[in-house]
Amino acid sequence: MAKMSREEILQEIINAIYDCQPELEGTAITENTNINTELGIDSMGMILIICRLEANFDVKVPQDEWDGLSTLSDVVTAFESRME
Repeated sequence: MAKMSREEILQEIINAIYDCQPELEGTAITENTNINTELGIDSMGMILIICRLEANFDVKVPQDEWDGLSTLSDVVTAFESRME
């Protein structure tokens, strides 16, 4: 996969959230958005999103790091650092 900018990665993550959680379509999501408290995505929803992103980006985020991903910024950083 070609090098993506942080903004492109963020947009891919937002698209994955909308795909996996269609009820959130149209909700404003930024890098500072908290996935659990602001979006109401539970652990199963998060697993679905992370797995979708791992497939889309062709990278693996170790499962023991998933609990530390609370904001979109955390998720962007987790994928961005593995895509370099």
